[in-house]
This record gives sequence, C-alpha cells and structure tokens, in this order.
Amino acid sequence: MPSRPYKDLVIYGCFVLNRLVADMWIDLYQDGLEAKLDSVLPTQEGLSKEEVKREIKSNHFMTDRVIEGLQKEGHVTVEVLDGHYRIRITRDGVLHIRRYNEFYRKIYDEQIRDHYRFTKAPFWLRD
Repeated sequence: MPSRPYKDLVIYGCFVLNRLVADMWIDLYQDGLEAKLDSVLPTQEGLSKEEVKREIKSNHFMTDRVIEGLQKEGHVTVEVLDGHYRIRITRDGVLHIRRYNEFYRKIYDEQIRDHYRFTKAPFWLRD
C-alpha cells in the first residue's frame, strides 16, 4: 500500500490561500487584479478555524501552526470573537499566492494532486 505524500506548512498554506481566493469568486490571474483588491478584500467572508482544518485535512495542532505561519507572514488576518476565529486573506496573501502558485505546482505536484483527489481544485490549479 503506497504511503501518502508528505505535506508541510508551505503546501498547507498554499491550500488555505487558494481556498480563500476561490471563496471570493475572483480570477486570481485576471488583468488589473491589484486595483480591484481594495473593493473585494473588505467583502470577503473568510474561513473559520474549523474550515481551515477541513481544508488542510489535518489535526488541530497543524491547523494552528498553519494559521500562525500565514499570519506571521502577513498573508492572513485572524479575528477572534467570543472564541470563534475568522481568517481572511490580505492583499499580500493574494499577491503571494498569485506569484508563487506555479512554483508550488512544480515542487508539490504530488501533494496537490493528492489533496484535491476527491474535491474540486480552484480552476487555476487544474490541469
């Protein structure tokens, strides 16, 4: 029985950032995206901590590490209200994932294919 490909914080962060962009229903590679971000980012719903956990298909400990890492890099903001988390992508997060998605696809191809084996990847990650 083959083992599952190892996934690290970088690829988990990639999954979360792509999910956040996909949930805003925008084309990550559209012309003029940067100019549109000021109007789109404030309207995003974001993800709960549980939704992040389900997206990365991992445990609570790894979920915390992924969120903390993305927040430290300035790619997401985290709002905690009455013990409920709301994770939202930042301008830097959108531009980061736009810039590095092709790199991630080359380096982490096996992990990306495994991750989206039973769910639909954002259209920009599909072959």
